[in-house]
Amino acid sequence: MDASKRYGGQPREFWAHVRLVSEHLGYSPPARKGQRKGLRRFTMKDLARALSERGLATDHVLAGSSPTEFGQLLEGYLNHRADVLEHEVEPALMREDEARRAFERLRKEYRPTCSLPMNKQKGEKRHEAYLVGIVNILTQATLGDETFDDGPRQLTVATSKGTPVRTFSRWMDGAYPSVTNPIAVWEVKEYYGTTTFGSRVADGVYETMLDGEELAEFRTATGRRILHYLCVDDYFTWWECGRSYLCRIIDLLHMGLLDAVFFGRQVERDWPDVVRSWRSQRGEHM
Repeated sequence: MDASKRYGGQPREFWAHVRLVSEHLGYSPPARKGQRKGLRRFTMKDLARALSERGLATDHVLAGSSPTEFGQLLEGYLNHRADVLEHEVEPALMREDEARRAFERLRKEYRPTCSLPMNKQKGEKRHEAYLVGIVNILTQATLGDETFDDGPRQLTVATSKGTPVRTFSRWMDGAYPSVTNPIAVWEVKEYYGTTTFGSRVADGVYETMLDGEELAEFRTATGRRILHYLCVDDYFTWWECGRSYLCRIIDLLHMGLLDAVFFGRQVERDWPDVVRSWRSQRGEHM
């Protein structure tokens, strides 16, 4: 999933409004018994009310009874985010059994030699990290004989003339062609088998934001771009419990802190095309 061209690239002041309004009014309305869980829709009056109740100016959003251009853009984005999540993301998210079947089918089809790591659970909940495995299998199958780093257990480094100019803060789940001077890096957030929404899930979103901020600073300072991707899955964790954090992921995408994000089934459908797009950049990168 890519960012909408209409809403991507807005200034930080815009995203300050998005975050404030979302937090003040809530990302999701209370679900009534028997109703499908969804996302809140916003009106111009909602936006003005959120700002007013925080003691902030409102005339740049709603001038009298007329919405400003900024207000219309803000309202449009907030409702676009809800539509994307309800109509594209929710249907794409998998539950554990489906993810396991997809992983096993791809492993049987491609017979990969890449890393297929285990998750971090213990006892009966310990099994292969299905989405990480799916990403690695598809990456290897798409690249063929080309190499990639299928489980970097070290920090990403950017160099100039053999000297480090940036060492980034966190380990990634994968890098192409290498964790040193990569063209692309990616993170995978899968939480199959959880029964509650833990702080680790929320922390995962903030980690991705940190990575995106560091990569954006590097791009601004040097003119060099490292593509940054996120793959996310588990219906219960993200949709039943963590819809507000899905909203934040969509925000990160439109803020330019992610180049694309893939939810559940979207990985198998769309990831190989992304991997193929890196090949043309490798020659320029070397």
